[in-house]
Amino acid sequence: MDETVRVPKRILSTLLTSIAAGVVPRSGAPYIAIGRTDEIAALLSDLDNIAEGAATMRFIIGKYGSGKSFLLQLIRGTALERGYICADADLSPERRICGAKGTGVATYKELMRNLSSKTSPDGGALHQVIARWLSALQSDIAGRGIAPETEEFRRALTKEIFAVTRDMESEVGGFDFASVLNSYYRAYTDDDEEKKSACIRWLRGEYTTKTEAKSALGVGSIIDDDSWYDYIKLWAVFFRRIGYKGFVVMIDECVNLYKITNRISRENNYEKILAMFNDTLQGKAEGLALLLGGTPQFLEDTRRGLFSYEALKSRLAEGQFNGVGAGNTTAYKNMLGPVIRLRRLSDDEMFALIARIARLHGQNYNWTPRVTTEDMTAFLRLCLARAGADAMITPREIIRDFCTVLNILCQNPEAVFTEVIGQGVVTLAHVPGAGEEEDTFAAEDQRAALDAASSAQAEAPVVQRKPSAPKPTENAATNPELPYKSDDFEFDLADIEI
Repeated sequence: MDETVRVPKRILSTLLTSIAAGVVPRSGAPYIAIGRTDEIAALLSDLDNIAEGAATMRFIIGKYGSGKSFLLQLIRGTALERGYICADADLSPERRICGAKGTGVATYKELMRNLSSKTSPDGGALHQVIARWLSALQSDIAGRGIAPETEEFRRALTKEIFAVTRDMESEVGGFDFASVLNSYYRAYTDDDEEKKSACIRWLRGEYTTKTEAKSALGVGSIIDDDSWYDYIKLWAVFFRRIGYKGFVVMIDECVNLYKITNRISRENNYEKILAMFNDTLQGKAEGLALLLGGTPQFLEDTRRGLFSYEALKSRLAEGQFNGVGAGNTTAYKNMLGPVIRLRRLSDDEMFALIARIARLHGQNYNWTPRVTTEDMTAFLRLCLARAGADAMITPREIIRDFCTVLNILCQNPEAVFTEVIGQGVVTLAHVPGAGEEEDTFAAEDQRAALDAASSAQAEAPVVQRKPSAPKPTENAATNPELPYKSDDFEFDLADIEI
């Protein structure tokens, strides 16, 4: 990002507030995008394939705070700019891939609520997308020299509508889907707002009974827990037919599937994911990208994760030549498989990230951050000095702590950076004097603990336990009232007279 670019105040304020609280912003992600070059390139390559009519499914795997949701939002913004339709949703106990009592279709409703286009990037774009399509058709027909509000114009518009919807009637649920789109078109031309609202309700999956849908629109089906994914595929086909490059669906917080305690319910969700995976890779879906974000436990746990379902494990597990073996504990980079694992940002990338945040913080609050390059280096060195930080620290922790320091410096003019970060350093309650060593105190403490344990053991009464007699075995041979088992009796076949 160019250091001279000024971010709009509305976006910048929301951006800084979100990242300081550890929340991924829905807008403004490109302004703080650092690293992840290979992951972004792989996903953008998928978008190019989607534009050609292909379909893909990717699993974005990383620890909490490693940047999964941020990467998804970054790809979402890029896809919108390139002419794709995007929809995103977070799974929860009330929203699942597959479930009863509305938990499955609740995910579909959330996706439709967050449906976005280039002109409506904040969601709620369903009505606008359909209206824009009909308006474009009318402009195209008028450009052919056909006068509006004539019977010829109406017939030409109807022909164009049916040319788009006819291709979808052969798909699962496609006939009713096309019928509702045609009803919306008729309500659009007749200025029937009530009918248009009923069509939008059906397309959003808000009808709960078939009777209600039949009465309002004359269709015999609704979008429910079992069928919502079929309509996602229909939307992908429809969006491509009306001029968009494809449909990108992002489902985050998939770890909530891992948390399902009921085994049958959990496996039903994994079966649905398997069906989605097979559809995209076998060419049964068109112009559809499915991006699922989850933690390593969601993927790798062999008791409750995706790897507990053997059909998914055999498809998603890394091969034996991934680079981990004798003398090498680091897997090779592989961005072409279905699973993209997010690695820790490098120290240089971490430094570039906090340097950019400092500049944006000063721009938003109209002050010059009293932070030098040496201060930021000391901050990173302090954060990475903690035990296990080299492997476990995440961008979320770095950003949250650094924003806290910047907020303190901004509101306290007398505060000094080194003093503020010094509050986070663990110090000894007893500082060794001249000639004293810390190991001396540690050895004394250890000897005192051993002496106390020996004294307690000597004072404790000794309890002699007598060995219990073996319990006699009872079976049908010794007790006729017990049920018969074949191994209760010992006999020789030679003793049996035939």
